[in-house]
Amino acid sequence: MAWAAHFATRAAAALTLVALSPLILLAAAAIRLSCRGPVLFHQERVGLHGHPFRIHKFRTMRAAANGPSITAGRDPRITRVGALLRRFKIDELPQFFNVLKGEMNFVGPRPELPRYVALYPAAQREVVLSVRPGITDLASLIFIDESRLLGEAADPERFYVETLMPAKRRLAETYVRERTGWLDLRILAATATGIVGWRWIPSPFDDDRVEISSTTRGSKRPDVG
Repeated sequence: MAWAAHFATRAAAALTLVALSPLILLAAAAIRLSCRGPVLFHQERVGLHGHPFRIHKFRTMRAAANGPSITAGRDPRITRVGALLRRFKIDELPQFFNVLKGEMNFVGPRPELPRYVALYPAAQREVVLSVRPGITDLASLIFIDESRLLGEAADPERFYVETLMPAKRRLAETYVRERTGWLDLRILAATATGIVGWRWIPSPFDDDRVEISSTTRGSKRPDVG
C-alpha cells in the first residue's frame, strides 16, 4: 500500500498548488518587481536513500549575492520582500513541486546540503535518509527561531555543525521511529499555527524543545532552510 500513500501525497500536492496558486503568483510578481534576478532559487539537497535532488524555493536574497550557505539574523543579502516571504514561510511554497515530483513529502526530515550529510554518523545517516525529506518536521517547529539564534552566534557555521545539526538529527531519528499519519497531521497543524505566531510542539516532543533550548541558550547559532 506504500504506492497508494505516495500517490495520495502527490495528488494532495497538486491540489495544494492549485489552491495556493493566487498566493504563489503574487509572491512571484513581488520578487520580480522588487529586484532583478530569477524568481526561484534552486539548490542541491540530499533526499531518500542519499539520492541528490534540486530543492525549489522563492528567491529571498539579492541576485548573485555571495556569502555563506547559511543565513543568520538580519542577513544583509535578504531583500525586503524576501524577509516578508521568510517570515510567513511563503518562500517554501515551491517545494510542493518537489512533493509533486515524488522527491519530498509534506512532513519529513528537512533535506540537508551534501556537505553536511557527509558529516552524519553512518548509523544516523541510514535512519534519517530512510524516508523522504519533508517541507516541515519536528526540528522546524522546535527551531522556528533558528535564524535569530544563529545571528547571535560568534561562529554560526561551527555552532550549526557542532550543536544544532546533531540536535536536528536526533529529532529526525525520533520522527522516523515514531511517525504515523496522526503525528504528521499534528506537525502540519503546529507548523500552520507557528506561521501565524502561535507556537506549540506536538506532545511528547515538547520535552525535546525544553532540553534542546537549554543546551543552546547562551550560544550563538544559521538557518539553512
